[in-house]
Amino acid sequence: MMIKKYTFFLLTLLSINTGFSQKVNSLGLSKFSQISIITSGPGEELYEKFGHTAIRVKDPVLQLDLLYNYGIFDFDDPNFYVNFTKGFMKYKLARYPFYLSLKSAQQDQRWVKEQILNLTQQQRNEFFQFLETNVLPENASYFYDPYFDNCATRPRDIIQKITGDNLVFKDDFVKENLSLRQLMNKEINPNTWGSLGINIALGSKLDKIATPSEYLYLPDYVFTALNVSKIIKNEKEEDLVLKTNTLLDFNEKESKSDAISPFLAILLFSLFGLFITYKDIKNSKRSRWIDFVLFFTTGTLGLLIVFLWFFTNHSTAPNNFNFLWAFAPNIIVAFSLLKKEPPIWVYKYCLVLLFFLIIIPFVWLTKVQLYTYPTIPLFILLGVRYWYLQKTLNR
Repeated sequence: MMIKKYTFFLLTLLSINTGFSQKVNSLGLSKFSQISIITSGPGEELYEKFGHTAIRVKDPVLQLDLLYNYGIFDFDDPNFYVNFTKGFMKYKLARYPFYLSLKSAQQDQRWVKEQILNLTQQQRNEFFQFLETNVLPENASYFYDPYFDNCATRPRDIIQKITGDNLVFKDDFVKENLSLRQLMNKEINPNTWGSLGINIALGSKLDKIATPSEYLYLPDYVFTALNVSKIIKNEKEEDLVLKTNTLLDFNEKESKSDAISPFLAILLFSLFGLFITYKDIKNSKRSRWIDFVLFFTTGTLGLLIVFLWFFTNHSTAPNNFNFLWAFAPNIIVAFSLLKKEPPIWVYKYCLVLLFFLIIIPFVWLTKVQLYTYPTIPLFILLGVRYWYLQKTLNR
């Protein structure tokens, strides 16, 4: 949920932010000012698939037309990639001329809509001063969470803070009871490598039914929720959104499967593995290399799950039932299976793995955790291969 960063864009940011806050904080917005929520449609990159939410402050009297964007990487952090992996994803609020944002969206052919908020002049000034305080270098950075603290949730929270009890949040925009994972999979095609990686890496916290407020980690739902919500002014309920403007009108980019999709790749590999297993049964032998590949790969993925679960700050990584097939000890057992005659305990170990695979349909059907469909052929291959191994190694 971030915009692209070009070199000229960063240079512009640096030149604009230097010394601007001191000048602008001494000003008050005029009665002609507007605070708007800007929603952009999805882009081509994985991080753009969800769309984007930002805040626009416009005042013709002060000649201001600024965008406040909570979706900027903190490039000043020397340990950005290390911290990102550990779950300490440092992002920052940036302020820049609105036309730069519109120009970027125009180049990427992403639609842009504006919702002008129905705020009093005092509320607009409080909103503006809040943004100006938070865009200061000492306040701009925050720890990003893609589901609970991102570019869409921040504007929502500021609106609630500024309007207080005068905000009447309507939740009738929720038409289905969906989980965070189901909402995510509506935005990213499940048959993509990006989606596959996210669905494997993140645990069952994504599978609880989202509250109306939690829907608002997605820009589309922020847009819809604002349209149906109300604000109390002069003891009367009024629409929170005064007016909605379409600033750029492009067709929404469809979320398509990858050209070389994970389902196709996994299916072909699984069919090949099943064929090898058939030949092994027919010829009464064991192809040790495929056992090594399967165990080493699933073990490596299992180690990644353990790392994300226990050693990072990712809020949705714990309680990941993908460990039922991506089992970390497999990476050690893989080397035992390179031997012509593995230890006898490997037979019992394969029985345990078979039991884990049997549990998966129950976890899936009861929606404790949803698995992604490209992994189904792999589950079948693992089940058949584990069955063959325990049968062969028990002789």
